[in-house]
Amino acid sequence: MGKNLEITESLQKYIDNFSLKLHPIQQEIIDYNNTLGDVKRMQVATSQCHFLHLIIKTSNIKNVLEIGTFTGLSALSIALALPDDGKLVALDKDEGTNKVALDFFKKANLDDKIQTIVKPALESLDELKNSKFDMVFIDADKMNYKEYYERSLNLMDKGGLIIIDNVLWHGEVADEDNLDKYTINIRDFNTYVANDKRVEQIIVPLGDGMTVCRLL
Repeated sequence: MGKNLEITESLQKYIDNFSLKLHPIQQEIIDYNNTLGDVKRMQVATSQCHFLHLIIKTSNIKNVLEIGTFTGLSALSIALALPDDGKLVALDKDEGTNKVALDFFKKANLDDKIQTIVKPALESLDELKNSKFDMVFIDADKMNYKEYYERSLNLMDKGGLIIIDNVLWHGEVADEDNLDKYTINIRDFNTYVANDKRVEQIIVPLGDGMTVCRLL
């Protein structure tokens, strides 16, 4: 059976050279995040940006909800892939990073496609309960993943996609001796989704791991 390659830095550079090129503002966000220190870990990987782009293009997705925006890299990646009449609603509770993200969206001339809502995501999800989305991307506080997942299922019709980031949690989910509360929570969440008969799902080993769920 084939085995996944270990992606070294040199191999990642090779992959980048032969993959979809980043938009200049995507690169600006990455460069900005590199100045932030350890918090830059909240940024999605470039491979995830390309994956989201491809999923949206091939699935004819128009309306997307993002839960957790940080400085806007994933949101911009989504918006760039959306059709002219597409829309992204991006939820985040941090006013500071939201302002940074908005500046990047405007610079990319995509602020008309992206609506940001700044408040705790569970509150925003309550207010959006009558909305419908083709895809939801979850990349927010890990302890609320199950709530975000459940509420997202209620916002889409059959065939809708939910994509959840950080499901491999730096590889720690596979270490049964790791009893950190976040690791346990992600591990339990992965079990919950794997047993959910409402969806079919796979884990894609991009970035910190992404679960892709399709509502049946």
